[in-house]
Amino acid sequence: MTSTSTPNDKSSTRGLGTGAARWQRSHNLGELDASHAGKEVILMGWVHRRRDHGQLVFIDLRDRFGLTQVVIDPAIAPSLMETAATIRNEFVLAIKGVVNKRPDGMINKGLPTGGIEVSVNELRVLNACDVLPFPVSDEAETSESLRLKYRYLDLRRPRLKDNILKRVKFVKAMRRALESHGFLDIETPFLYKSTPEGAREFLVPSRVHPAQFYALPQSPQLFKQVLMISGFDRYYQVVKCFRDEDLRADRQPEFTQVDCEMSFVDEEAILATFESIIRQAVGEFFDGEQIPVFPRMNYDDAMEHYGVDKPDTRFDLKLQDVSRIVGSSGFKVFAEAISTGGIVNAIVVKGQADAFSRKDIDELTDFVRQYGAKGLAWAKKGQGSGVASWQSPIGKFLSDETVDAIDHKTGAQAGDLILFGAGGYDMTKASLGALRNHLGARLKLYDPEQLNFLWVVGFPLLEKDPDSNRWIAKHHPFTSPRPEDIGYLSSDPGRVRASAYDLVLNGNEVAGGSIRIHDPEVQKKVFATVGLTDGEAQAKFGFLLEALKFGAPPHGGIAFGLDRLTMILTGCDAIRDVIVFPKTQKGTCLMTGAPGEVSLDQLRDLHIRVHRLE
Repeated sequence: MTSTSTPNDKSSTRGLGTGAARWQRSHNLGELDASHAGKEVILMGWVHRRRDHGQLVFIDLRDRFGLTQVVIDPAIAPSLMETAATIRNEFVLAIKGVVNKRPDGMINKGLPTGGIEVSVNELRVLNACDVLPFPVSDEAETSESLRLKYRYLDLRRPRLKDNILKRVKFVKAMRRALESHGFLDIETPFLYKSTPEGAREFLVPSRVHPAQFYALPQSPQLFKQVLMISGFDRYYQVVKCFRDEDLRADRQPEFTQVDCEMSFVDEEAILATFESIIRQAVGEFFDGEQIPVFPRMNYDDAMEHYGVDKPDTRFDLKLQDVSRIVGSSGFKVFAEAISTGGIVNAIVVKGQADAFSRKDIDELTDFVRQYGAKGLAWAKKGQGSGVASWQSPIGKFLSDETVDAIDHKTGAQAGDLILFGAGGYDMTKASLGALRNHLGARLKLYDPEQLNFLWVVGFPLLEKDPDSNRWIAKHHPFTSPRPEDIGYLSSDPGRVRASAYDLVLNGNEVAGGSIRIHDPEVQKKVFATVGLTDGEAQAKFGFLLEALKFGAPPHGGIAFGLDRLTMILTGCDAIRDVIVFPKTQKGTCLMTGAPGEVSLDQLRDLHIRVHRLE
């Protein structure tokens, strides 16, 4: 890089210089302290802020390590004052100067470098900065779309930069934990065979094989199973995965998993191993904090009491089944739900009867309608017993005995608000489960910094697809049934439980996995149950089925959602805040303009003609 002097200022140049004049950074901007006093240093970074105090110019210089205050004093370097007057925020500077202790009354105790400042002798402007589209600070109110368009500026903001550095720290901790347990870091291919794994795939056309396509992997599932058959015993990979699905705050079209697999294990061994790994990694992330042992919950219990298979256990507010009590009541909504095979569940919000107005309850009703509920019945419990103790629009349809039975079953007391959901099992559980989480956040029923890990086990192997009315795999078709349930595959598929498990953190699924099928005959039975013929199974998964014939060991694994897990550990609300270059909720990259059109020549090479559907 060529060094050029600015007019009348031989000590202020653009660039690092060459030859004998070349500068080498001596320290980063987060490491100087009083022990460096009197030393000459060379510092480089961005201007975080500039303050002109009459004759003195103070500049906070910033890099990823921190901030250091530098001072341009005309008594020391008069030739620098003209250049100092031109410097603005986000200019890139190199300075040479001497470290001085700050006077006692001017020490900034909130800054690691707050006990010193650097008196500048020489200054080089390495690059100027145009007018910024938004201030590079956490305090600035800026739309997310603008921040994503200028993501390289957004990443300079302290909070976002710290999120990314914390992600790096956690990945390092995960790698150390996995490798301390004997796992090998092995890469698998991105250009993949299209396989049905639940979500839509991204397809990549082949130039050398006309009209044929690769798929980007939704996960390395098949490859990591083949690695176990190959004898590598313990594998992990920090890997990109791709799903062409509808997006939300905790989803991206490309996301990162810490993908793992191990051989010669059963479900208990998997849970013990990966609980040890995640406790070690999270403990290291929080600088040695002891992470409690993870409790376990059966899938059926999670659905019964929380309405979801990823319960937030930081607060109580459980769902309670009152179906038997109200099934023969005079309230038509309850009676019809029970007579058609549905349920009636209640949530008791302790001490909140007076806190919720009719307008508030109407808003809760609108909330549950998003999940398919037709409405939300309610009652405010007062003193006494029977119907007279309830303030409720449904009280006139219920007997004193029914009201007292509900109060007894739910533990409702004076001052409590009771909320009821009725209808089909799945809809009622989903709507009230979401309502429970909504109320937990609204009423601040938990400490947002608390971490509640939980294993959920005992999932059903299969579920009915509502559109085709056929059995489909709840996780994926390589999940092993529990050995004692294999006989039900042909006689009662809905009864078969999976050797599957999810790790839940604060109501978010952060990992999921299973013991895999290693017996070719069992794999055939599962394929047959989900409606795959031998020919279809061979066409889609032939290489795996072939590999299973050659001495496949018992094996299983898990995949941690790195983006979601890091989001929770850093206290963020969206995974976009822990991904360096995320997409929007519409799957676009505002910084690069992707996705975009390609030339006709490129399409011709790929044997593709684009036809826009009206």
